[in-house]
Amino acid sequence: MDRVTDVPETLAQPADAARVNDYDSFAEAYSADNENNLVNAYYARPAMLALAGDVAGRRILDAGCGSGPLSAALRDRGADVTGIDASARMLALARRRLGDDAALHVADLSDPLPFADGAFDDVVSSLVLHYLEDWGPTLAEIRRVLRPGGRLIASVDHPFVAYTIQDPRPDYFATTSYTFDWTFGGQTVPMKFWRKPLHAMTDAFTTAGFRLSVISEPQPDPAARELFPDEFHDFSTKTCFLFFVVEVPPSATGSDD
Repeated sequence: MDRVTDVPETLAQPADAARVNDYDSFAEAYSADNENNLVNAYYARPAMLALAGDVAGRRILDAGCGSGPLSAALRDRGADVTGIDASARMLALARRRLGDDAALHVADLSDPLPFADGAFDDVVSSLVLHYLEDWGPTLAEIRRVLRPGGRLIASVDHPFVAYTIQDPRPDYFATTSYTFDWTFGGQTVPMKFWRKPLHAMTDAFTTAGFRLSVISEPQPDPAARELFPDEFHDFSTKTCFLFFVVEVPPSATGSDD
């Protein structure tokens, strides 16, 4: 699910553990805020689309699709897109965007996915995995629903950022959670993310049977320079998100599985 903002100062606030990550409670405000902001519209989504490349005719699962902006962009490029999200209200907004015939399903990435083996050519997961403590079961399911040679294109909070927002800093080599209050559109909501060191991320991909293809730290869309002159410099010179492309080995060759 696309991220609203990534300003470290907002992450120093405590969160109400009983209501964390409740996207149903702020779906409309979230969707409105990230529609045209720098972080999502001019950074995270363009980077995901660039890594996806030519998607015409490809069957793509948008895992954590939110209100559907990435799904819409992929569909506009000719992909056959299916979206899943744990928030029913976010999916209602996605259906409003994508139409009544869109393939949208309420599904939690901590649970088995409701799809057949090899159902998709690609899975995209934009700023979602850092909601999970253990990536293992989720990545195993994603690999299952990808065909041989299929790709997972994923983005997460950059570990260099996630481990520097607390003082004193936590143990970089440990997987730890952090909670914070997220403020946007005049609304403040409690959130909880998990941070992992880079090697734990890459180990999780390879343990699930993926082959690492790309690790990317992209630049924001140059068009953002004039639209967001005060923020553009920070996003073009400092770490924010980390992007991966990992592939299912082509089992037909018999050499990589």
